[in-house]
Amino acid sequence: MFSRVMFSRVLRSAVSIAHSFCSSSQSNTKVAVLGASGGIGQPLSLLLKKSPLVSQLSLYDVVHTLGVAADLSHIETRAQVTGYVGPEQLPEALKGSEVVLIPAGVPRKPGMTRDDLFDINASIVATLADACARNCPDAMLAVITNPVNSTVPIVSDILKKHGVYNSKRVFGVTTLDIVRANSFVAELTGLDPAQVNVPVVGGHAGKTIIPLLSQCTPKVEFTEDTLAALTHRIQEAGTEVVKAKAGAGSATLSMAYAGARFALSLLDAMNGKEGVKECAFVRSEEGECTYFSTPLLLGTNGVKRNLGLGKLSAFEEKLVAEASKELKASIRKGEDFVRQRATEGEPQ
Repeated sequence: MFSRVMFSRVLRSAVSIAHSFCSSSQSNTKVAVLGASGGIGQPLSLLLKKSPLVSQLSLYDVVHTLGVAADLSHIETRAQVTGYVGPEQLPEALKGSEVVLIPAGVPRKPGMTRDDLFDINASIVATLADACARNCPDAMLAVITNPVNSTVPIVSDILKKHGVYNSKRVFGVTTLDIVRANSFVAELTGLDPAQVNVPVVGGHAGKTIIPLLSQCTPKVEFTEDTLAALTHRIQEAGTEVVKAKAGAGSATLSMAYAGARFALSLLDAMNGKEGVKECAFVRSEEGECTYFSTPLLLGTNGVKRNLGLGKLSAFEEKLVAEASKELKASIRKGEDFVRQRATEGEPQ
C-alpha cells in the first residue's frame, strides 16, 4: 500500500506531466512529423496528439504510417491525424504545416558514434529539407535526426539554395541533453527533477555537449571530481542507453519526450505566450562556431532573442574551448555534403 508521502510524489509527478503536455488554450496548427513510424516518431506523435495546441497532425514515413495514424486517431483528443507513405505523398504531408519535426533516420547501435550515422542520415535529411523548402517554406523546422551538429547545417544550406532560409526558424533539438542533466542533478541532490533547470550549450554529441552546472536553478554545488564525473555522464548519456539496449536501438522514449517538450514550447511561443525559453542548436554569433546551442527566448516568429552563454565558470570556459574544434568540423561536414550533393546533380 502506498504511504501518503509516496502518493503525494506520484500525484505531483502526474500533475507535472499533464502540465507539460496539456494546455487550456487551443490553436489551429498543423504539425508534421517526418519519420513518424520509427522508434522516436511513434511516441513523439503520441505526445503531440495529446496537446490541444495541435489541430492537425500529419504523419509521414516510408512504411507503416497509415497504421500509426489509424492507431493514434482513436485517441479522444482534438488533433486530426493523417498518415502519408512514400515520396509521392510527402508534398501533401507538408503542405500547410507550420511546424515540422524531423526524427527520420537510422538509430545508433553499440560501438557507433553519431558521426557514424552521417552517410545514411545526411541523405535522408537533405531529401526532407528539400521537400520542406518546396512545400512549407515558412514552417518552423526542428531537426532531431543525428548527427544534429551536421544535419542542421545541411537543412540550413538546402533552404538557402531555395532562397527560403530563415535562421530564426531552424532548430537542432538538443532538449534531451537538458532533460538528462536535470534528471542526473536531481538524482545526486535529492531535488525534485521538475524544479531543476540546467542550461546545456554547444552541440549535441560527446564533448560538444556542455552542461552549465554553475547556472543550474536551484543553485547546486559539487566537488571537482563529482562535477567532472557528472559532466561526462551527461555528455555520454546517449551511449549509456545504446549499451543498455544492447543492439535494440538508441534513446527513443526520452528523445520523444524531449522533442515533444521543445515542440510544445515552440507552439506556446508561436501562440503569443511570453517568456518561453528553450536551448537549441541554431545559427549563432555566440562564440567561434557558426552554429551553437544556447538558451533562446522563443516568440511568434521563432527565435526572438539568443540569450547567449551567460557567465561561465573556469571549468565551463575550458569545455567550450575544447568543443570548438570538433563542432566546427561537424558543421563543415554538413556544409560540404550539400556542396558535394550539388556537384553531383542531386535536387536542391
